[in-house]
Amino acid sequence: MALPTELNQKFVEIQPSDLPLHCPLASQKLWNTHPRVFMPIEKTGESRCPYCGTLYKLAGGARSGGH
Repeated sequence: MALPTELNQKFVEIQPSDLPLHCPLASQKLWNTHPRVFMPIEKTGESRCPYCGTLYKLAGGARSGGH
């Protein structure tokens, strides 16, 4: 899935190659951003941004072990 340029969908799917997860994503427009925050997603398979509330889901779900 291509990364979105706007945070107007129910959730954003993240590929393992996109880790470590941070919001806003590099593909988002600068005028619609907040300070970059890194979020843990590997253990649970999802994470919600504390600034904008965007829900991120890791494709394939939670990961066990290291990176």
